[in-house]
Amino acid sequence: MPLHPDLDAFLELAATAPKPLSEMTAADARIAYNRSTLALDTPGPRVPVEPLQFPGRDGGTVQARLYRGPATGAAPVLLFFHGGGYVLGDLDSHDSLCRTLAQETPCAVLAIDYRRAPEHRFPAAFHDAEDAYAWLLRHGADHGLDTARVAVGGDSVGGTLATALCISAREAGLPLPRHQLLLYPCTAAHQDSASHRRLESGFLLERRTLQWMFGQYLRDERDRLDWRFAPLQAHDLRDLPPVTLALAEYDPLVDEGHQYADRLRDAGVPVNLHVHAGMVHDFARLGNVVEEAGTLRLQLARALGAALNKSCAATSCP
Repeated sequence: MPLHPDLDAFLELAATAPKPLSEMTAADARIAYNRSTLALDTPGPRVPVEPLQFPGRDGGTVQARLYRGPATGAAPVLLFFHGGGYVLGDLDSHDSLCRTLAQETPCAVLAIDYRRAPEHRFPAAFHDAEDAYAWLLRHGADHGLDTARVAVGGDSVGGTLATALCISAREAGLPLPRHQLLLYPCTAAHQDSASHRRLESGFLLERRTLQWMFGQYLRDERDRLDWRFAPLQAHDLRDLPPVTLALAEYDPLVDEGHQYADRLRDAGVPVNLHVHAGMVHDFARLGNVVEEAGTLRLQLARALGAALNKSCAATSCP
């Protein structure tokens, strides 16, 4: 279908910005990105929020935020990683989305403020994701979380971190999450698909912006072939948790999203795929622009609730 008319008008306005993100410093781009969030997204529901921190590798400290939905007893939990191309985004930019998922699922959401580029290059963000999952399994019960009912998720590169984390946990013999909640993840080593060529400019996620982000995160071109950056490079996707995968029709990443869904299905992983017609990348955070942002959040919450609350055989439970 055609691009949603509200998005069409929004993109025309966005095109008049005096300076694209790719021509800014990382610091200035982060300010612009978070300022735009205030204008483009709706406030999330009121839920209890607790700041947390825990040690990461390399002597660092990982900051996090725990959102508590109206679940009773030990709460199931979504370990969430924000998008932003490894350069932008933080706990504030995705606050509304996390609040909504916590309220509507209901569950707890543990959002992670992983290290960003260019200050911290690949694989720093992935290492923080691994450390966050290890901390959750080890200490989650102390915070009223049910570590037998864990899902992982994120949007854009946050989805990349979430699904790569599942591969890593399987390889390490750790308990696997029950579910993967992936919003238009980056999965390919190279951005050369038909959708990348067709939608390279004018649809919010610009080709030049994406390459600007990846250029600051990757140490060299060899990192592109690492499955921790590009999950499609993984040789084996068997025995991973079931996936809810949301894609957008007018997103340059839509083709690689389909490719990843196909690879997962071929490996025997259940995939619930939905391509949102007329939508662009990052539309889950455009609540003030399109009503579909709210619709998507409720769909994600329903899928997450079903995954976290279903019964499972003892041999398949985390």
